[in-house]
Amino acid sequence: MSSIEITVDGETVTGRAGQTIAGVLLASGRASWRTTRSGAPRGVFCGIGACFDCLLTVNGVPDVRACRRRAADGDEVRTQTREGSA
Repeated sequence: MSSIEITVDGETVTGRAGQTIAGVLLASGRASWRTTRSGAPRGVFCGIGACFDCLLTVNGVPDVRACRRRAADGDEVRTQTREGSA
């Protein structure tokens, strides 16, 4: 399998072609990448796209489920937060 590189909050992360973004993040040692309004950390919960715990912004598109979106070489990923939201 070939390697890919994505950028997560400005940091380059290496993964494998075919991995989901969640898979790339988990393999890089990140267990969470979003916080709720209360500040609680969130990452992958269900792993099948039924919940909304793994949301990210990918290439400028917000609320992408990291467990469902395959990582592509060059993806720009930004973590999201809901702290302070109504």
